[in-house]
Amino acid sequence: MPLIPYADTARLPEDAAQAFKSLPRKLNIFRMWANAATCFRPGLSFGTAILSKQKLAPDLRELIILMVARLEGGIYEWVQHVPIGKRAGCTDAQIAALEALRFDDTAFDARAKAMLTLVREVVRDVKAREETVEAAKAHFSPQEIVEIILTAGFYMTMARMTETTRVDVDAPPGVAVPEWGRVV
Repeated sequence: MPLIPYADTARLPEDAAQAFKSLPRKLNIFRMWANAATCFRPGLSFGTAILSKQKLAPDLRELIILMVARLEGGIYEWVQHVPIGKRAGCTDAQIAALEALRFDDTAFDARAKAMLTLVREVVRDVKAREETVEAAKAHFSPQEIVEIILTAGFYMTMARMTETTRVDVDAPPGVAVPEWGRVV
């Protein structure tokens, strides 16, 4: 049960109401987010850009989202993104490694490991070490590095919103809801 009520979507300002109506799935995360009506449409646009317009490969994007969810204890985001990650090309072994906090697992190639190290430092320390950024530069363009950081930050925000407000997890069929918490 959420700690604050979901937005009354019938009473949203026009801009937010239109944005909500346009969603293909009316998930609980969106019902909660719509409480911040002035941020709702711009936030959705930013989220859409992350999910569909980045140079970063979709499987790598999903590894970032899942890693952030695992580190932050973002149960809602984890549950929603496990099937998305699989559709994007993440393997069961990669997802299991992230859930088990094995970020240097053999399921990840050197490129993914460099990215995951960068993500972990951004989440944990805010400022990644210079050598970590240099290692990421061996595999990623400046655009992709900034996309990695922005993706991590966006999903940190989503995890904080869903966990703090206790958004009810509307899990896709067949996806288990884990019981772990924040680890960083």
